Amino acid sequence: MKIKVAVFFGGESVEHEVSIISAKQAMEALDQDKYEIIPIYISKSRDFYCGEELRDLSQYKDMKALLTKVPQVTLVKRDQKVFIEPVKKGLFTKPINTIDIAIPVVHGTNGEDGTLQGYLEMLKLPYAGCDVISAAVGQDKVVMKHILENSNIPMTPWFWLYAHEFETRKEEYIKKASDLGYPLVLKPACLGSSVGIVIAHNEEEFVAGIDETGSFDFKVVVEKMVPNLREINASVLGSCFSAQVGELEEVAKNDEILSYKDKYQGGSKSTKDTSGSKGMASTSRIVPAAVSEDETVKIKELALEVFKVLGSSGVCRIDFMMNGETHDIMVNEINTIPGSLAFYLWSPVGIDFTKLMDELVKIALDRHRRKEKMTFSYDTNLLENYSESGSKGSKGAKR
Repeated sequence: MKIKVAVFFGGESVEHEVSIISAKQAMEALDQDKYEIIPIYISKSRDFYCGEELRDLSQYKDMKALLTKVPQVTLVKRDQKVFIEPVKKGLFTKPINTIDIAIPVVHGTNGEDGTLQGYLEMLKLPYAGCDVISAAVGQDKVVMKHILENSNIPMTPWFWLYAHEFETRKEEYIKKASDLGYPLVLKPACLGSSVGIVIAHNEEEFVAGIDETGSFDFKVVVEKMVPNLREINASVLGSCFSAQVGELEEVAKNDEILSYKDKYQGGSKSTKDTSGSKGMASTSRIVPAAVSEDETVKIKELALEVFKVLGSSGVCRIDFMMNGETHDIMVNEINTIPGSLAFYLWSPVGIDFTKLMDELVKIALDRHRRKEKMTFSYDTNLLENYSESGSKGSKGAKR
């Protein structure tokens, strides 16, 4: 009997379309002899849809028409099983299907940030990738940086602020920026795919940049820009129990930093034809990265350390920054659900996309089995003999 694998994608995020492309790639890579593949699309209004039409990328050219062809659905847990049921039901309506395991391929906010993972936890449904906490930490650059800083992981100098406090504390933050030294990179704390990033070369650009970046997030991260920047990425596959690192890549860029266009359109100036888009796989890159053997070892060791410190699971991509002159290596961020699931970094080490998907399923099922053996509650009922005048619990006990 085939394992029923539901692939979740889309979501209310600026990376919505990127997620659709990544999910298409993941579903094509899943072994159809082993798995029954169930696409579950999450609209920008956070509604769930299910249907085979969702696997056809060309259908998304007319989103309104597509959503009339597939039913809106909800997930229901009943008798230890998770059912996919249509929202609109008739008298004799039956569930559309059941799910054995979920693979989230949702990028960015309201999906990659622990939101979807929490929903799947409530359903007690095994799922691939990071759990609620590690997903949330990986999405919030401020929290992530504090944890990495506490673990003495090398990073570029930085600070952060709430965008809404900038006007009342402007002099303080302008001084912080000046002390850090221009140029600076401003980032929304909880977005990815280089969306909302601004480079400030002076005070005027810094002030304007806070307003622009703050339109994407409440929190703004301000980093010292690494001179002669080289961007090296590593992918890690596994869990806290066992993990391995794939091949390293160096990504090419047309701007001072890797842009959204560089990532998903291969640096192309044309944005009209996206029918052949390969997602993050279309990025111009050098594989393996042109770094020394010692630098390769150091980057891979740091990647494993970051993966473990943040409690990650599944397949992640850790992005590094290297000073082109000093060759100092610093961690930039982690992507807990990387574009195209970083499959292009595993093929060079003998793990093709289909095997990568197999590993994600195995890791997810292993975590689920381990959690089932843990104690989360006691088989007791403290309220069984409760009365209004009775026990006040431990807080009310007099000693």
